[in-house]
Amino acid sequence: MQNLINAFIQNIILSLPNLIWSLLILFVGIIVGKKIKDYTIELLKKFRLNQMLKTLGWEDFFDRYNAQINVSKFLGDIVCIFFILLFLTISFDILGLNQVNLFIQGIINYFPNIFIAIIIFIFTVFLADFSKKIVVVSLEKEKIAYSGVLGDIISSVAWILAILAILYQLKIVPDLILTIFIGFVLFIVLFFGLSFGLGGKDFAAKILEDLEKKIK
Repeated sequence: MQNLINAFIQNIILSLPNLIWSLLILFVGIIVGKKIKDYTIELLKKFRLNQMLKTLGWEDFFDRYNAQINVSKFLGDIVCIFFILLFLTISFDILGLNQVNLFIQGIINYFPNIFIAIIIFIFTVFLADFSKKIVVVSLEKEKIAYSGVLGDIISSVAWILAILAILYQLKIVPDLILTIFIGFVLFIVLFFGLSFGLGGKDFAAKILEDLEKKIK
């Protein structure tokens, strides 16, 4: 028994430097992750991401269910977790925990899909807000009723396409999502094609002409 105790203590002493180094690296990773999280949140605040989501009605939607969401902070947390996991793999490698390390690396390999989904989300926020304002302003100039409703429809279409793209990127039933995405795009194309074909050509041409003048 004494020999077993001595061998156990000796193993702990031999492993102690690696344990200290692994804990130190993990500590540095947590600090780096939090710093990058703060920078990410500040960057998204400069782009007024939360304000845009508020104008699109997201805040009202979550208020109905007594829930609050800070998208900038949520995205910052994801970035923070990614960098902590990177440093965690180094810590596990020092400790020789190869099986656990492989599991963590599998999670890290999935993060590019998450980052692309985030980019799609942020791009859609700007696209939905911009397209809604353009439609509302253009239709109000033409004194067309329900311009706000039409703007909401355009914004909703953008979000539906974006959500399908995000789900596909995250590999959530990708075959089904791809089928729905293609079907929805075809439906939108046919809908607008028939709408313009049944008398909306002149109106669409006028809107495009006004937009061209503004751009010039």
